[in-house]
Amino acid sequence: QVQLVESGGGLVQPGGSLRLSCAASGTILSIKSMGWYRQAPGEERELVAAITSDDNTNYADSVKGRFTISRDNSKNTVNLQMNSLKPEDTAVYYCKQTIVSSVSYTGIAYWGKGTLVTVSS
Repeated sequence: QVQLVESGGGLVQPGGSLRLSCAASGTILSIKSMGWYRQAPGEERELVAAITSDDNTNYADSVKGRFTISRDNSKNTVNLQMNSLKPEDTAVYYCKQTIVSSVSYTGIAYWGKGTLVTVSS
């Protein structure tokens, strides 16, 4: 069974920084894509950033130049460095990893439970 655990959320002032991490555990053969999504109150969940197994990255226009996604395959971890945070970045951030395991050799998307990021003075 695979589980994702997120960490690093919290309260930060506008202009500040936070670093989110998401670690996968369980019987993992390989991890394909990894990504971060967010959902603000009353809004739909949206893609923030994604990274493929060969380190190609994709960012939402609203975070380009401020956020950086990275992955550590040795630790089954994906990170999101968030700089120059704005109040509109306030949301619950969810990690998603597409994982190949004995459950599925083609890969299943797993989601974390979410971590709250609040940007406010």
